[in-house]
Amino acid sequence: MALNKMSGSTIIFYLLAILTLVSGFLAVTTSQIFRAAIFLLFSLIGIAGIYFWLQYEFLAAVQIVVYVGGIVVLIIFSIFLTQKSGDKMPLPPRGRVVFSALAALAGFLLVITQLFKYEFLKTNSTPVTADVATIGHQMLGVKEFGYALPFEVVSILLLAAMVACIVIAMKTQKQDKQHLI
Repeated sequence: MALNKMSGSTIIFYLLAILTLVSGFLAVTTSQIFRAAIFLLFSLIGIAGIYFWLQYEFLAAVQIVVYVGGIVVLIIFSIFLTQKSGDKMPLPPRGRVVFSALAALAGFLLVITQLFKYEFLKTNSTPVTADVATIGHQMLGVKEFGYALPFEVVSILLLAAMVACIVIAMKTQKQDKQHLI
């Protein structure tokens, strides 16, 4: 596709995709843990931007509130609690790097293979409405296709992560004090 035939919407999509992919790549390849958290933040913001671009405003808002506002802030809070924000992460063993690269390549090839095998068909059915009221009723539902239980499980998971961060920070501070004595 020639650049002059691209619409503004297509350009916005490509910019958001580049932001998401580059930030995600930098998040897993940087050696500084605080920078990795910041790159993760930008990657998740790029995903929220794609949701906005697709006109799924509610999912974009959830992406920003839960992942950007919750998870990344929790990660950054954990980094500052352990006082390791400026430290560089140790380099992983070469075997682990090779295995990780092979696993990523295998996953990529699996996705590409499935995309080319799948026959995308046009449908005449009406699209599902994605307004806030419909999504809200679905999320608060406890019957079939309801999401109240998964939300409760996620809240317990976040609470456990926060407690674990505090425990790790307390152990690190005690060990640092013992080394000073």
